[in-house]
Amino acid sequence: MSFVNHNGRTICYRLLGDSEKPLLVLAHPLGMTQGVWDDMLPALLGKFRVLTWDLPGHGASSAWPEDAGEITPDDLAQEALTLAQVAGASAFHFAGTSIGGVIGQQLVSGYSDRLISATLTNTGAIIGTVEAWNLRAANVRAKGLAAMAGEIVPRWFGPAACKEQPALLDGWKVIMGRGDDNSYALLCEMLGKADFREKLRGRDVPVLLIGGADDLATPPESLKALAQFSGAPDPVILDGIGHVPSVECPGSLSEILINRLA
Repeated sequence: MSFVNHNGRTICYRLLGDSEKPLLVLAHPLGMTQGVWDDMLPALLGKFRVLTWDLPGHGASSAWPEDAGEITPDDLAQEALTLAQVAGASAFHFAGTSIGGVIGQQLVSGYSDRLISATLTNTGAIIGTVEAWNLRAANVRAKGLAAMAGEIVPRWFGPAACKEQPALLDGWKVIMGRGDDNSYALLCEMLGKADFREKLRGRDVPVLLIGGADDLATPPESLKALAQFSGAPDPVILDGIGHVPSVECPGSLSEILINRLA
């Protein structure tokens, strides 16, 4: 792991692989960490230099300061751009899941000149409702992430993973429970406000969309709508997979990325 200071915070990141290869920046889902990409690294590093990082208050990255106000999609996009600069890349491939896909949409809409391609998985131009995200934010502030993890984590994975890998769910409950409550709540409120329906058309960036057939949070319909808003091809929908394909089917997701990007 490495660390960089950015706007008064410390960001934890990993930069792996051959500097001569194109850079692929990966953004993880809400409540998780950059560890979601670990099982994909052996395959990806054959074609890319890979950069992953922990979002605010997640993993080993600093919490969002109490007096810093709200978090916006552009705040998170600026983290990705800062890290790409650390890697010495003027342009890069990007892939993000869930809130990571929201970061990708911000990059496509505001910084298309920095992108070689954008892969958006298990996300949407809008995700959920303002009311639902604000309620979750309030519950997290009142109860804490450790208490909420038991309710939230099982929604990340498809039925097969939930049934066959109970230790997987238990492990991610522990990881989620160690996150910063306020940072998570602020990110929930950000997702409630995020709306990219009118911001993605006409951008000169190849966009690949991927979803899970058993994703409860961002079902296939969410990806299909995003394809219409962005002009991207029809999404690739993975059978039997929930919200986090990098964990549930890392081999399949790696193969798709390599075949489509490299």
